[in-house]
Amino acid sequence: MRTVTACIIAALVFAAALTSGCSRRDAASQTNSKESSTAAAPTPAPTGHIPLIVFSSDRSGQWRLWTIQPDGTGMKQLTQGAPEDADVDPAFSPDGASILFTSTRGGSAGIWRLTIATGKMERICDGDQAEWAPDGKSIVFRRSERIFRRDLAGGAEKALSPESWPHCSGPAWSPKGAEIAFACRWEAGNGVYIVAADDGEPRKVYDAQGACEPHWSPDGTKIVYETETNLCTINPDGTHNRPVTYYGGVQRLARWSPDGSRLVFCQAASPSGPWELYTVSAQGGEPTRLTEGGSDMYPDWK
Repeated sequence: MRTVTACIIAALVFAAALTSGCSRRDAASQTNSKESSTAAAPTPAPTGHIPLIVFSSDRSGQWRLWTIQPDGTGMKQLTQGAPEDADVDPAFSPDGASILFTSTRGGSAGIWRLTIATGKMERICDGDQAEWAPDGKSIVFRRSERIFRRDLAGGAEKALSPESWPHCSGPAWSPKGAEIAFACRWEAGNGVYIVAADDGEPRKVYDAQGACEPHWSPDGTKIVYETETNLCTINPDGTHNRPVTYYGGVQRLARWSPDGSRLVFCQAASPSGPWELYTVSAQGGEPTRLTEGGSDMYPDWK
């Protein structure tokens, strides 16, 4: 089973909060709480129509959020913090004005929201792996290896993955907001599933080759996911399953470009890293390297 995030978390003293889900970390506790702070000397990042990739990197010594343009230029550090703080799992809001991310700020893993223009950071709740609803009013995330939906205005939550399902991870909202894809790890291996955003019985998309980390294409017709070593795309009904990357090394954590024509992902020679960011055509082909030095992971493209 893959342990990409486990390698990161061990280095960040995240280990006490971990369980062995698909490539990621678990929530640190069961309680919900809120607190706010302002990032120290934040670097404003372009938003709106300007293409931008946000990612997490340890190139400054600790895991922080950074941005880079899709052509590999304009790299900037976005968050600062105490040496013990770690920021990972960034995800742009639909309007590009905010970023969800997982952080150990405050001593436990939680979901935070960064307002890019001001640098203000607010802790939303315990959990990790958060993604926005298409309307920006709700999020979907993982806590204690279950998938939850949360209303941002009122804080109401609803569990979406069955209580008996083990090791759920990597939730991703469909572009129209009706469904959520996620992964589940069973004794026989990983699988990708889809559940209605308002609850229901999950249905299987694909459960071979260690499939996990699903993410919808902007038009909702494809899902990109990772296998033990490579990236693939598949239709939400489980048809037209095909590889996108087929070269050496390990490819992880793919996300789509806003127009759906390309993918950004991280690659390493082995699951232990270090990781660098690449882009590639969504149809496959020769990848283009964006970063070098340190370890760069968890990209999102807006």
